[in-house]
Amino acid sequence: MRIIGAFDVHRKQITYKWLDTETGEIQRGRIMPGVRKAVREFLVPFEGLDAHFALEATTGWRFVAEELSRVGLVAHLAEPADTAALRGSKRRAKTDRRDCDHMMDLLGTGRLPESWLPPAHVLEIRTLVRLRKALTDTRREWQQRVQAQLFHQGVPRIPAITTQGRAQLAAVDLSAAGRQVVTTGLAVIDHLDYQLAPLDTYLVRFAKVQPGCRALKQRLFGVGDLTAVFIWAELGDCVRFSSSDDAVRYAGLDITVYESADKRPPGHLSRQGPEALRWALYEVAQSARAVALRITHITWRSRGASTTSGPVCRWPVRSAGVPTTSSAVSGTTPSRR
Repeated sequence: MRIIGAFDVHRKQITYKWLDTETGEIQRGRIMPGVRKAVREFLVPFEGLDAHFALEATTGWRFVAEELSRVGLVAHLAEPADTAALRGSKRRAKTDRRDCDHMMDLLGTGRLPESWLPPAHVLEIRTLVRLRKALTDTRREWQQRVQAQLFHQGVPRIPAITTQGRAQLAAVDLSAAGRQVVTTGLAVIDHLDYQLAPLDTYLVRFAKVQPGCRALKQRLFGVGDLTAVFIWAELGDCVRFSSSDDAVRYAGLDITVYESADKRPPGHLSRQGPEALRWALYEVAQSARAVALRITHITWRSRGASTTSGPVCRWPVRSAGVPTTSSAVSGTTPSRR
C-alpha cells in the first residue's frame, strides 16, 4: 500500500488524513461540505494509485466508499464497536483527528476490524427492506394511537383496518378532537398501505427469482417470500462468518451477561445488529410455529386423540415432512410478513 488514509465522516465535514509510505508525506484536513461532489474532487489526485482508505461503517459511509471504488481505490469499512475497543481506555478527549489517527494506525498494522462491504445491488435491496420495516412500524404505531384514543373516550376496541370496523368507527360517539385523531390516523394508515402495496410486490417478485432467497425458502421451514428477502439482504455473504456463533452475534441474538463479583443478573439479548434481520427471524419462527401447530392439530384429530392432552410439538428448523411452499409458511397475511 503506497497511500494509507482514513476518513471520519460527518454531515458538515469529513476529516481526513493520509500518508505516502514512499515519501513519508503526511497530510490532514477537512472536506467541506460532506457531500459526494466534494469527495469526488478530493480523490482526483489519487486516481490510479495504490491507495487504501479506512472509514467507520456508520451513516454516510456508502457514498464515500462508492467514490473510492469509482477511481480504483480500496475502501476498508471499520467495525465501529471493535475499532473503539482497540482504542483502550480514554485518556484524552475523542476528536475527529484522533479517530483518523487511530484508524490509520490499525490499517497500517493490519489490525483494522473490518465490516463486510456489500455490493451495490445488495445495498439497494437492503435499503428497500428497511424502508418497508419503517413503513410497517409507522402503520402499527398509528393503529395503536387510534385504539388508545378510542379507549381514552370509553369506546370498546374496534378493528380499524376492516370495512366493518370503519363503519363502526364512523358511528361511535367521540369528541371533536378525538374524532380528528381517528380520522387522521385512518388517513395515514390508508396512505401507508398505498405505499406498501407496490413495495411488497417488488420484493416478492425479487424473492422468486433470486437464487439465495429461493434457497432460503426451500431449506428453512417457516421462511416466506418477504422474510427471505429480509434475511438475504441483511445477513449478506455468509462466507465471512467462521461459525454459526458469529452469525448469531451479528444478528444481535446472542445472550449478554454482566457479572460482577457474586452478582449476576439474568442475561438478555444483545440486540447489537440489524433490527430488520431480527424482525425477519422472529416472523419466521412465528410462522413455523403456527404451521407446525396446525399440522399437529390435524394429525391428532385424524388419529382420534385429544388435542388438549397431547404432547407439545417442537419442530426443528427444517422438517422434510412439512410443506415449504410460500403459501404454507407465509403466516397470516402475506403482505405483512
